[in-house]
Amino acid sequence: MEHRKIYQVNRLSSKEGELLVEGPVAPDVLAGWSMHTDLDAFRRPRDQHEALVEIAALEEGRVIVTRDDTTIVGYVTFHYPDELERWSEGNMDDLIELGAVEVSNSYRALGLGKHMIRSAFADSQLDNAIVFATEYYWHWDLEGNKMNVWDYRKMMENLMKSVDMVWFATDDPEICSHPANCLMVRIGKEVPLSSVEKFDRVRFRQRFMY
Repeated sequence: MEHRKIYQVNRLSSKEGELLVEGPVAPDVLAGWSMHTDLDAFRRPRDQHEALVEIAALEEGRVIVTRDDTTIVGYVTFHYPDELERWSEGNMDDLIELGAVEVSNSYRALGLGKHMIRSAFADSQLDNAIVFATEYYWHWDLEGNKMNVWDYRKMMENLMKSVDMVWFATDDPEICSHPANCLMVRIGKEVPLSSVEKFDRVRFRQRFMY
């Protein structure tokens, strides 16, 4: 499996000044920056910073960030699925998880999530992979965004659709546990049929479902 990492950088203007959307970022570069204190959706900012550096160092890992000078104000991560999750059961080297999208509260409404995700897929970087995202409503910042669960679900769907990720059915118990949860997937145009079939077997443990 060739993990294509083609560096992208875009400059955006905001009321906060010029922002840079860039990546995939090398781990040693990431280590020299700091995390905005608002980036605490998954763990403390310092711990999340360490996690980003670790992901960036993985062969398949990639981290796209938005930064204000040397402060990371948003990020998107891509990596292989966790070994304890069902998505790793197929041992697929071309199945990549879009793991996390987070933007600092004061930088929201700038479309940064969309800018970062589009950078990750630019120049056909992920055309040889199946990229998936598991969306669980309990991870969503409904209070901070002042949105109900269905509006937030629609926002996340639109974000994923900006890079041609679409809704896929699955019998995964966590996703099926609430109707707002969903599985979003993009199958790259270079992915062989054998990988698509293997992914189908991972999506459905009950074989009669597909």
